[in-house]
Amino acid sequence: MIERKKITTRSLVLCAMLTALVIILQMMGTFVRLGPFQIALVLVPIVIGAATCGVWMTGWLGLVFGAVVLLNGDAAAFLSVNALGTVATVLLKGVACALAAGFTYRLLAKFNRYLAVLCAALVCPIVNTGVFLLGCVTFFWDTITVWGIAEGYNSTVAYVFLFMVGGNFLVELASNMLLSPVILRILNIRKKA
Repeated sequence: MIERKKITTRSLVLCAMLTALVIILQMMGTFVRLGPFQIALVLVPIVIGAATCGVWMTGWLGLVFGAVVLLNGDAAAFLSVNALGTVATVLLKGVACALAAGFTYRLLAKFNRYLAVLCAALVCPIVNTGVFLLGCVTFFWDTITVWGIAEGYNSTVAYVFLFMVGGNFLVELASNMLLSPVILRILNIRKKA
């Protein structure tokens, strides 16, 4: 049986604020760069949502994340190849990473909340990138192979990991691991005041 938790006004307001933050960070994500890599901070509010709003509201944040990726043109190259595959991959990766963070937090928070946040911050980008890679293999492998050859890569796997996801994943993981616990700590201090 699924445990039903009463939704409070505080959690609804916080979820609304995190929803706005997800939209803003995803829209602005293309402007913030570290060398050739975009700094994707959008997963940070998703992890904070996992720790403060519950699993299902966090799933909502992931859905919003995926919808914004589709609507702001970040997935345009993939949409032109396979629209249905792109929509499925983008929405699934957003919702899956959010739910994984939410369930990870819920499972570990019983033991230690800060460990739970760190683990949720670790799981979120891993699932996000993992589902993206599965989508690439399932729907776009031949096209990605052509893109890799055009960029001078002899191996599609090397192109995917070194050019498409490698650096961005590491930056995303590091920013998530560093910022999520800090922001949650600030929220907890504010909550006590």
